[in-house]
Amino acid sequence: MSNFFDAVGIDQGIVMLILIVLVLILMLITLNLSLGLHRLKLKYKIFMRGKDGQSLERLFNNKFREIDRLVTISDVQMSDIKALKSSYNKALTKYGIVKYDAFDDVGGKLSFVLSMLDQDNTGFVLNAIHSRENCFLYIKEIVKGESYIMLSEEEIEALRRAVVYGTDSIDGNM
Repeated sequence: MSNFFDAVGIDQGIVMLILIVLVLILMLITLNLSLGLHRLKLKYKIFMRGKDGQSLERLFNNKFREIDRLVTISDVQMSDIKALKSSYNKALTKYGIVKYDAFDDVGGKLSFVLSMLDQDNTGFVLNAIHSRENCFLYIKEIVKGESYIMLSEEEIEALRRAVVYGTDSIDGNM
């Protein structure tokens, strides 16, 4: 082999030095790959969190079943919310109250008118008239904000307050 190097004109010491540098570079690359593989194994063990790959598969199956169960529950809850919304529109959620003196000889504003309406302004007006000896209650049906029976001034005001209940257009004289 020395005849080959002599014929080419390369010193064997230089070849030896190049080979040593190449071996050192390869050792560094191998060490770097070994450390990377070790880190990857640690991440894999953390990811698997079990003795075998089947434990991870069971975990995924359990999570998918739980997601399916939550989707079913969500569908039921959405239908319940729709039912509640439809019944809420029929609930008497708007009101108006006016207190007044029905008779000159009775003070303290013991008489009152209570108007209760749903979202469509349908409901009733309840008028309670108090005198010294008796209390009279009158109820009048309201359909879409209108009454088929003539209303008194107090009943009209209570109805107006109920219709605008929850809006900014009320003048605050409750």
